Amino acid sequence: MSAKPIKSILFVCLGNICRSPLAEGVLRAVLTEGGEDRDFVIDSAGTGGWHAGEQPDRRSIAVAAKHGVDISGQRARKVLPEDFPRFDLILGMDEANVRDLKALAPAARDRIHLYLDFATGNVTDVPDPYYDGTEAFASVYRMIRDASEALAKRLDASPSTLDSDQASSTI
Repeated sequence: MSAKPIKSILFVCLGNICRSPLAEGVLRAVLTEGGEDRDFVIDSAGTGGWHAGEQPDRRSIAVAAKHGVDISGQRARKVLPEDFPRFDLILGMDEANVRDLKALAPAARDRIHLYLDFATGNVTDVPDPYYDGTEAFASVYRMIRDASEALAKRLDASPSTLDSDQASSTI
């Protein structure tokens, strides 16, 4: 087993307007709050390109702002082939995202994981709140905040590397 340096993280959901922009913004905030001084590349993308160029969903912007996180400057984009070699860690918000990512880039399988499983060991999806109300967005925010704090602790515990087999079922 070899440890790989983690310097770049890509969060991926379906359209890159609800969950992955929240994860990108929240992890940035958590790392800043924790005084993390390493330079990380943190980005987000969607497996689909329907919303390319758009701001995150207004409800994601609102729930993030309620917690002091500004994601309004982000713009949706579709995951690109060049993302796979560029990012050390690629975290899908749900099993369908992980399956799609692994199908797009089989050579990157060891760097593609289910977000909650990788961050917390909880093998579950971050549900898509798009068709739900404000409370669903608040619930997703809490899940992402908890996972981001856990991920930051993992990164802090091993400042430059994470063993590739620390995640369980998504490899």
